[in-house]
Amino acid sequence: LPNPYWDPKLRALTGLDPEVIRYLDAQPAAKQLCEDIARFVAARIPEHQAGNRRYLTIAIGCTGGQHRSVYLVERLAARFAPAHPSVLTRHSSLPAR
Repeated sequence: LPNPYWDPKLRALTGLDPEVIRYLDAQPAAKQLCEDIARFVAARIPEHQAGNRRYLTIAIGCTGGQHRSVYLVERLAARFAPAHPSVLTRHSSLPAR
């Protein structure tokens, strides 16, 4: 995916910031990757539940851990949270805000 880090106006921001979200929303590859991951995860959830597992961990990373992975995690969490209210996100590479 295009990396917002290389845009000086976006470098200091994260995937939680509206400017980065708009930038990545405008990238067809970002939308397609999010859709692909969501389809894969959605297909695994029933299998996971059938195994009586209490939680499912999904990890997504990128080079700096501040733009693309954060964006994808937030998009995926928003997609799955309505049906799975216990969705929890954690961004291990983000500085405390």
